[in-house]
This record gives sequence, structure tokens and C-alpha cells, in this order.
Amino acid sequence: MINVFIADDHAIMRDGLKRILTEEGGINVVGEAENGKEALHKLHDGNWDILLLDISMPGMGGLELLKQVKKEHPEKMVLILTQYEDASMALRFLKAGSSGYLTKIEASRELVKAIRKVSQGLKYVAPSIADKLFGDFNANESKASHTYLSDREYSVLCRIAKGISLTKIGLELNISVSAVSTYRNRILNKMNLKSNADLVRYALDNGLAE
Repeated sequence: MINVFIADDHAIMRDGLKRILTEEGGINVVGEAENGKEALHKLHDGNWDILLLDISMPGMGGLELLKQVKKEHPEKMVLILTQYEDASMALRFLKAGSSGYLTKIEASRELVKAIRKVSQGLKYVAPSIADKLFGDFNANESKASHTYLSDREYSVLCRIAKGISLTKIGLELNISVSAVSTYRNRILNKMNLKSNADLVRYALDNGLAE
């Protein structure tokens, strides 16, 4: 039996995922959470094999949550479930410890396959981005500005793109506002941008923000 825990902030999505999984033999949904803090608390008992993780939830970001989960449960598997089809984002999460990356648009037909593959200790990548991820990126994709950011800079970028204030970003990442401001300036310099508005436009153009 494969025990799956679902972390997603949309109740309708969680219900849909549970319906898909409970119709399959050998897969059991053992719990769910709507944000990172709740997920960490409920995952503490370790009564699960695979965490199905949405990377865009309130509070703790998906990248931070993934790293914390892998730190506390290194033997467990994490399958990312997201609306973002960006190959560089998928690569970032795979490098951070996830066992797979699945897009929500493909979940209805690929979810069970992905879970079974990950449960065997293998990697899974959504078909829509597999060619980009494992093949040769074209010149523009390989040089996308955000691919050169550190994980922390990337997390700050995504939050700024969502309109989250520097103060709230500091609270979510447990760092000072001045540190957030420093990261923001580094991001602007690395990406050759001049303002938050430029960051938002870039994020939207590159599928990094809702």
C-alpha cells in the first residue's frame, strides 16, 4: 500500500485528487493540509510514503517546505504538483530533493502513474516539460535570468511577483526586512532589472507568478 499525503491550499483540488487516488488499488490517502505550517505538523508522525505538494500555498513557500520535509524525513518521497510548466523551475525542485514534478493540467491522466513511479524510487517529470528538462534548452531558455538566482533569491522573487510586501516576505522566510531588501537588490542586479514592476512583468512573462 502506498500512503499519500496531499498538501494543497484549494479544497476542490484536494477533493479531486483524493477521488482519483481512492479509485486506484494500492494507494491510500492518509492526510491533507492547506498550508505549509499545517503540513509540517501533520507530517511529523511519518505515517506516509509520498507527499503530493503544491508549491504555491499561503505562508511557507514550496521550496522551503520541500527542503524542511526532506531534512526531517530524508527517506520519504515528495512529488511536486503545480500549475507552473517552467522547466527551470522543475529542475530547481528536483535538485532540492523532490522525486517528481507533475503539472496540474496533466494530473487527471498522469497522477497515478507518477505516484507509482516515485514509490519505486524513480524520478518522474511531466511529459509537457520532460523534453525541455532532459533535452537541450534553446539559447533563450538556457540563459533565462531567473535560472542564475540562488534558491533564497528565487523564493523572494516569486513572492515579490505575487505582490507580497517585504515585511511579510521577511516573516514568511524568517529573515529581517533588511535581508529581504538585500536579496531584492541582488535579484535586480543579477537580472538587470530596475524595479519591482520589472520583476512582476518578468515573472508573469516567464510563468513564475499567478
